[in-house]
Amino acid sequence: MSNTGVQARRSAVYLLDQILGEEPRLMSEMLASGVLDKLSPDDRARAQRLALEALRGMERADRLLQKHLKKQPPLTIQNVLRVGTIELCQGGAAHGVVNAMVSLVGQHNKLSHLKGLTNAVLRKIAADGPAAWDALRAPRLPKWLRGPLVEAWGAEAMGAMEIAHFKGAPLDLTPKTDAAAVAEATGGTLLPTGSVRLTTPGQVSAMPGFAEGDWWVQDAAAAVPVQVLAPQKGESILDLCAAPGGKTMQLAAAGADVTAVDDSAPRMQRVTENLARVGLKAKTLTKDVRAVRGRFDAIILDAPCSATGTIRRHADLPYAKDGSEFGDLIEMQGTFIDHAWSLLKPGGRMVFCTCSLLPDEGEVQVDEALERHGDMTVDTSALTLPGIDPAWVTEEGGLRLRPDYWPDLGGMDGFYIALLRKAA
Repeated sequence: MSNTGVQARRSAVYLLDQILGEEPRLMSEMLASGVLDKLSPDDRARAQRLALEALRGMERADRLLQKHLKKQPPLTIQNVLRVGTIELCQGGAAHGVVNAMVSLVGQHNKLSHLKGLTNAVLRKIAADGPAAWDALRAPRLPKWLRGPLVEAWGAEAMGAMEIAHFKGAPLDLTPKTDAAAVAEATGGTLLPTGSVRLTTPGQVSAMPGFAEGDWWVQDAAAAVPVQVLAPQKGESILDLCAAPGGKTMQLAAAGADVTAVDDSAPRMQRVTENLARVGLKAKTLTKDVRAVRGRFDAIILDAPCSATGTIRRHADLPYAKDGSEFGDLIEMQGTFIDHAWSLLKPGGRMVFCTCSLLPDEGEVQVDEALERHGDMTVDTSALTLPGIDPAWVTEEGGLRLRPDYWPDLGGMDGFYIALLRKAA
């Protein structure tokens, strides 16, 4: 077994230890802090993939492992066994996987005495795990999150969403101009809404059109809010909570005069870099949404939220969070809506959206905003777009997207989107 394989696996276990530990950390935060920077690009990608696959399949792995464990081992050993189990059950070579995980444990200062246990358990998994793997149900979300989502959408829909979460997410691209050309160049599939989807993309920066700025990575669902807004050339449009800049680039590509705002300097730096790569321009401001002043023809507010709609790509979210911050987020969303509304010109339009599956962060927010603002109406006609099923339009006039939609195409992120019009 190469040192490369052990290093990637060790890093995957480290990520899991941090996500599942007593003080949980989000993977995105760890990556931004540079925890994998010493690894080669291939090892970084492999470590992240292994960690995410372990999180997606953790329920299945734990059910297989419990048959071979008399008591629960320390968290790091649990995570070693989880990574090894999932590799073995997904077709990994037994000799290589088992040796790598045993070597990993053997090099641990405090846990090396458990390498015999690791070896014995993983050899048993190698023998009977692969045959049992597919017979197990799609892993369920933790109870703290699953309960509210079942209440909102029903058990059957929740089960379908969990299947989508377990499968993970393909890579979607938003073309700057010619979607058909991007699909042909990358070997991707043109989706009904105009995004291009790739199931085995490889290294993004090496793909055709990356250096030329022909496209950017953006889930198909995340590209819909700008389509709903329908930006026009020359309009002054405010993009609030703009990072990492996918919607900013969509707006700029349409010819709008865009002002992008986010309160994080590092995230706004990423927006600036993304704009430069694709050859588009926008004014960028690093400040709190509530400090923005001015008058705009149109606004997109992609409000801070629970991000529960992105679990198929961010499998750490249900484990690194516990829902305790959701109340503050929901209150902030209402405040942001009210301030953004004050910046909109009479006769203007605003898209409110969140990458959340919780109605309190979508449908309920719009219901309550309509009660607060007598000059606000919801425009359902804006939701008549290619690829959008009319059944996805909600009672109050918004658009509800879910991971279980487009099951034959690979699903989509969960999103809520509503177009709000201001009286002239």
